[in-house]
Amino acid sequence: MKITYLGITVLLFDDGKDQILFDAHLTRPSFLRYLFGSAPTDRAVVDDIIKKYHIERLRAMFISHSHYDHVLDAPYIANQTGAFVYGSSSALNVARGGDVSEDKLIEFSGGEVFEVGNYRIKVIPSIHSKPKGVNNDLGQTIDEPLRQPARLRGYKEGGSYDFYVEAGGKRYMIRPSFNYIKGQMDGYKADVLFAGVAGLQKCDSETEAEFYRETVEKLNPDVVIPIHWDNFFVPLSKPVIGMPRFVEKTEIVFFKLARYCGEKGVNCLVQIPGTSIEL
Repeated sequence: MKITYLGITVLLFDDGKDQILFDAHLTRPSFLRYLFGSAPTDRAVVDDIIKKYHIERLRAMFISHSHYDHVLDAPYIANQTGAFVYGSSSALNVARGGDVSEDKLIEFSGGEVFEVGNYRIKVIPSIHSKPKGVNNDLGQTIDEPLRQPARLRGYKEGGSYDFYVEAGGKRYMIRPSFNYIKGQMDGYKADVLFAGVAGLQKCDSETEAEFYRETVEKLNPDVVIPIHWDNFFVPLSKPVIGMPRFVEKTEIVFFKLARYCGEKGVNCLVQIPGTSIEL
């Protein structure tokens, strides 16, 4: 399986036949636009990434939640590629706002299993990382088609989900948010865990230990790859940097995660946005 990381929680899976995209945000508008303005999909940016990474066999997009940094570009990508959009009612209202055909929209609420080509994808109800001043809309929904350009803070969370992917004889768990529902991972095993780590640096030691127990220890992966650590206000065409330092010190996030994995004998790999790996 070839997996390309496109920053934040955006992962492109490619088994040589079909491509699946998890989350869909490539435009990456500035922090000031987030605080005070609105932003449409930057079509030139998205077109360039589609071309550069040969996104020409895209069958589906699975949206983890409907904050703009996970869903903003889904409508445009769907219309450009013909891919289906799988998501919550809120995520699908974002797609409807971009005039994605209704027959391309598939709603989930957790627990569903979808087979797309040779992929088997289970949707697992999850929980967003703890709210802060800029994401205090958890549980709020998008109840009408959301047309661009919309205020970026108008993209309400709409429920959060993890994805368990089985393909090519391997098992992948994608957990976009640094949080857990106790017992959620019971019964699952994964070869690769993509773990959202935004929030790890500032959490207390007890929360950190419980998070590891409820994720890494239960899934017992061969390798852990952190996601949602890069500064998504910086375009992918610029050098990659960690989250703004007033939000989080990314080097401490990596240190904590690598230390834990080292103690447990689990491989830890930091994948740079814009790179591909074979797993």
